[in-house]
Amino acid sequence: MNLLQKSILTCMVCCCALTLKAQQMPLYSQYGMYNPAVTGCDGFTTISLTARDEWIGFDDSPKTYVFSVAGRVLRSNYQVKKSNFFSNKRVAKRSGRIGLGATIFTDHNGLISRTGAQIMYAYHIYMNNKQLSFGLAASTFQFKIDQDKLEFRDQEPLLNSSFSNKVLVPDVTFGVHYLAMHSYYGLSVANLFQSQIKIGSEKNYDYRLYRHYFLMAGRSFNEDKTFSYEPSVILKGTEKMVWQADFQMRVYYNRDYYLGLTYRTGSAIGTMVGLKWNRFYLSYVFDYNLTPLQKHTFGSHEINLALKLGDSARRYRWLIRY
Repeated sequence: MNLLQKSILTCMVCCCALTLKAQQMPLYSQYGMYNPAVTGCDGFTTISLTARDEWIGFDDSPKTYVFSVAGRVLRSNYQVKKSNFFSNKRVAKRSGRIGLGATIFTDHNGLISRTGAQIMYAYHIYMNNKQLSFGLAASTFQFKIDQDKLEFRDQEPLLNSSFSNKVLVPDVTFGVHYLAMHSYYGLSVANLFQSQIKIGSEKNYDYRLYRHYFLMAGRSFNEDKTFSYEPSVILKGTEKMVWQADFQMRVYYNRDYYLGLTYRTGSAIGTMVGLKWNRFYLSYVFDYNLTPLQKHTFGSHEINLALKLGDSARRYRWLIRY
């Protein structure tokens, strides 16, 4: 294996280590980002920005930024109740069944970066004060290797006319989501096409995206009290049968503020905090690494800022009506 292949492989291994030993996708603490079926699930139009910075203290450490817009295509007479962090409780009569959304993201990890976009579609079925949703997301991203940062002692055979440091990669994600008054359950499968990235000629290194599976569930308790709590879990796995679980526990005050703890098996433990002000929602997560990397990093940070619109029918003028 030559020097360039070793460099690429090292970066890919670091990228995989973000969540579990064979995972190739960015890590998020917001479970909904893994499942397109939640698009427009609560009836609100949501504009959000997420930033995650891994392994603070490392040069060129993994960084992920996501901007998304999602909402429900509703009838003109539809009206959503006032929102809070327990938006999954707001299961009222659903006149509109279609959810639409779009995401722009960039993910940097050493010499490798991925920048792309995703379009999401969801179909929601109302069933006796419960909701079953199906979602599909089509995405494409540019896989790029920063060739300017590569240094070689000898001539590198991969750096010829067939070498390309920019590749466009399409793929699809499918998801199912079930929402009840006090609980939710979801399943999604990412990288359905298992797209292949070819670097250089056919004899050189090939990089394939493996399917990723996400199982998630959560339930809220004591929602009518000043203090309430919500445990949740997400099980993540790959086509290589490597699995990891995230456990979260959030304690809410008046349903507009929360503190929480999170544990990622074999990887990290963290704290989380969230608050709501008018239509703005702010969430912050700090992860403390439990692997040998803890000697060299100050932890990881994730922040999410969201704006939710739609608690008045007059605010739906920009939506398609039918």
